[in-house]
Parts: sequence; structure tokens; C-alpha cells
Amino acid sequence: MLQVSGTQLVTADSTPVRLRGVGLGGWLNMENFITGYPANESSMREAVREVLGEDRAELFFERLLTSFFTERDAALLAGLGVNCVRIPVNYRHLESDQRPFEVVEHGFRHLDRVVDLLGSYGVYSVIGLHALPGAQNQHWHSDNPTHVAAFWNHRHFQDRAIHLWEAIADRYREHPWVAGYNPVNEPGDPSGKVIGPFYDRLVKAMRAADPRHVLFLDGNTYATDFSIFREVYGNTVFVCHDYALAGFAHGGPYPGYTRGEWCDRGELERTFRARSRFQRETGTPLWVGEFGPVYTGHPEVDEQRYRILRDQLAIYDAHGAGWSLWTYKDVGLQGLVHAAGPYLDRFGAFIGKKRRLGADRWGSTMEESADVLGPLHAMLDAEAPGWAPYPWGARYQTDDLIRHILIAQALLPEYAELFRGLSDDDVVELADSFALERCVRRQPLLDLLAGNLGG
Repeated sequence: MLQVSGTQLVTADSTPVRLRGVGLGGWLNMENFITGYPANESSMREAVREVLGEDRAELFFERLLTSFFTERDAALLAGLGVNCVRIPVNYRHLESDQRPFEVVEHGFRHLDRVVDLLGSYGVYSVIGLHALPGAQNQHWHSDNPTHVAAFWNHRHFQDRAIHLWEAIADRYREHPWVAGYNPVNEPGDPSGKVIGPFYDRLVKAMRAADPRHVLFLDGNTYATDFSIFREVYGNTVFVCHDYALAGFAHGGPYPGYTRGEWCDRGELERTFRARSRFQRETGTPLWVGEFGPVYTGHPEVDEQRYRILRDQLAIYDAHGAGWSLWTYKDVGLQGLVHAAGPYLDRFGAFIGKKRRLGADRWGSTMEESADVLGPLHAMLDAEAPGWAPYPWGARYQTDDLIRHILIAQALLPEYAELFRGLSDDDVVELADSFALERCVRRQPLLDLLAGNLGG
């Protein structure tokens, strides 16, 4: 079982371990850009259930969870040299809003399966909640249908999260291949006043349930602000996220300017050092919980994205930092591998429509439908020049409200209707499009990672 020793993670015999691997996004916490639907996960599931019915919808989602990660996936990652997989989980698998504080035992079945499977290949798991009751941040990846992170406004949601983490920690307290727990992914507490006391309560409760596993704690404002920590908890890794501006969908060229900001390797290192300052000042391990560029399908642009990734990996190597690349598998935006076959045949045109409208934050260049949104941005700049909403300011907030909530939710019926009339065999075929043997491998990315990891 891993433990924190100064700036390193070590095994029981004091052997240093630098966790380097991938995030298993889109699996137990689904995301719109990863599997191709619009809006947030719970809204999508409801829309699909209305079309398919309860039984057939359950068949599709259960088969998707089974096919998305199997022994073949574990073998591929282990062969690359990966020694860690960060597993994001939506709390709705483990607790119902209709029955708060009641843990759903059946909800652990796939998590247990994959944690054990990875362990059989010598790969650690970091188990994390990406979606907490009430939503801990303002965006789709916390399964938030709004732009309000209500988790920080209601003690009820916080109490439920602590209760759930007590159950998770108790369940895996003896598991040697669980590296630890990442309780709150990318928290977005606008005041910055609730998160510190909440972490104090959470750490105390989790330590009572499992005193030995490592805690991986994200800073506030999407794992970038560590001023909220009032103490350095023992056996804890403080997790930063390190996405490069030039690697976003609207980024580039590299080296070059993105939205007026210069980015080259020197700037990547300066940014990393700023984001990891708290860890270096406190002498705690360096671990980048998420990072990674977006790929476009254009060879020249994607080669620049690979260069960003190579530079970031070299920087992390120079600092002895561990990392978890986002993400392993998707429909073509970031994954090491991406789905093909019946799912893309059926939903490919719809995914293209989402891209044209900029309906997914993580796939948007922020320039789609400029003739429609441009005047709105100009009006707000003129009429509310001082408006700077948390977390990213006026331009991002406007896009979130219009593109990624309003337009995305308006597209939900169209996505769901594409399931209309499908048989049991049909929905199984759709889900199996995410099985590794049917996926396309992004070979330059696989080769790049294998070269860094020695796989």
C-alpha cells in the first residue's frame, strides 16, 4: 500500500513510486465530448430512457460500462508502461437523490471489477468522485445541468458526500492496488470560504474509515488554487491540473499566441511551476491529476499538440512529477483510442452538428455561431464592462449559458431520437463500439507515451 514520504510516494519497503498513467473519463462518469451526447449525463440518461424504455436503456448503459473497459484495455495500458489509472465516478452510481445517505451496493460492481483487473496487471487505481451531490463545480463534468455549484451552498450535499466517502474508504481500506482517493474533482467554490472547512471534515471522516490510503486533494478553482488549505494533512498529495492554453480546441499555434497569450516550452514550465508552488513549498509529492491537448484531425495542428505533450512530459520528468493524462478512450477528441463502428455510424453526423454549434465546452473553439453570439458578447462588454463572474470571466460565462447549457439541452431530444426503434441487439452493438477491439488507436500518441514510460 502506497504512502507519502516527503516528496515521494513509496511502497511498504520504501521503494519510490511515481504514478504515471491515464484518466478513465467517460466511463463511471460520462461526459458529453467523450461519448458524443449533448448537455450533462443525468439529463442525457433521462432522455434516452424516455425513448428506449427502462429495460432497453438499462441494457445499453450496462453493456457500455462492461465494454468500455475490459482486460484488453488493462493489458494495453500495462504494456505502455502505465502504472496508474485515475477512475472518475458519478455519485449517482452509489447513492440516489431520492434515497440520500443510502449506499447502493450494486453500484460498486464495475468499480470493483476494474480496480481488481488493473491490480492483476500491477496497475494502481486512484478512485475519485467527479460528480458530487449538488455539483461541486459549474460545468457539465460534475453532471451539472446549470451553472451553479450548489454543493457549496447546502450542508446537506456536503454531509452526503462525506457519508459516501466513508463507505468508499471502508470498502477499499485493505486493497493494496488502490493508490488512494481523489474525493472532489475540480472543486469550484466561488467564495473560497466553504471548501477549507469542508476538507477538514472530510479528511477526518475518511481517516477514521481508512487510516492508511493516500488522499489526493484538488485545489479550489478547478485544482489551481491551494490557498484554501489551512494545514498540510498527513499522507496527502495535493493535486494540480495543468492544461495548456495552446492545447485547447481554440489553441495554437505552438509555439505561438493563443488569444493574445504566448505559449512555448518556457511558458509551459513557468505555468507548471506556478500551479505546483504549494506542493514544492510544503515538500509534498508533485502529481498532475489532469492535463492533455485536444486533437483536431488536422496533421499539422495535431503534430503541434504532440509537441505540447512531449514538452509537458519532459517538464514533469525534470521535476519528478507524477501525472494522469486525460483521457484514455472517447469518440475522437483526446483519447489514446476512440470508438468506431455502429456508434459512430449512427451518431457521427450528430457529433458533427454539436461541433458546428460549439455545444460542448471541451470541443468548442469559442468562435462557432459568431454571427449570433458576437453581438451578445459586444452588448455585455458595453453594458456590463465590469462583469467578471467566477470562475473564468464574462466571455466564458456567456458561452457556458448559451452554447453549453441552452443549445446543448435543446439538442438532447435529437440525440435521444437516434435510439428510436432499436432492438436489444442493436443497442448492444452500439455499446460494443467502445470495446477496444473495435476502437481506432491514435498510434502517434500511443508511441509517444510508450517512449516516455518505457513500455
